[in-house]
Amino acid sequence: MKEFIYSWLSNRYFLILLFIVNLLGTVYGYYWYRYQLVETEPIFLIFVPDSPTASLFFTIVIFGYLIKKQWPLIEALAIITLFKYGIWAVVMNVLTWTVTGEMTAVSWMLVISHAAMALQGLLYAPYYRIKLWHIAAAAIWTLHNDVIDYVYMQYPIYSRLSEMITHIGYFTFWLSITSILITWYCCVYRKDWQRSLHSLHKSS
Repeated sequence: MKEFIYSWLSNRYFLILLFIVNLLGTVYGYYWYRYQLVETEPIFLIFVPDSPTASLFFTIVIFGYLIKKQWPLIEALAIITLFKYGIWAVVMNVLTWTVTGEMTAVSWMLVISHAAMALQGLLYAPYYRIKLWHIAAAAIWTLHNDVIDYVYMQYPIYSRLSEMITHIGYFTFWLSITSILITWYCCVYRKDWQRSLHSLHKSS
């Protein structure tokens, strides 16, 4: 089953489809933020549309695979931010549901699409060539973004959730840490452990 899944993930036609889906999702994501971006100071513009920027990183990663190139720093930014903002958006939409008692078709679309975001970043982990310094650089970007969002108050606007923004900021910080640790485990620790195990079997 695992081999079947990874044969699909590396299939060129599937990669083209994934590239198109993520590109369209990225464009829609920036469009979704259009009203907030109009009111945002230019210095903060790059930090406001969190989810579309995450999917943009992954779109670049997939484009690289299609032209047989890899950019490990972009891969690190992609997996960390895809997981972080994918889970974040799912939680925020469910939280909005509990506060307002309403879950619209758009809300469900956001839940499903962002859950898929988080999943796709992890599925491609075996293909990444990420090293520890790539994770460190991506971690700086990710945590700096949290400071911009919850210290300078440039966080994504979600209905009445601004009433609990302190708690959301705390949750987001630890979600960032979790995303960074998951990336380290999947892309550095696990691969190093597998290489060590392979070397041990060869020498025995």
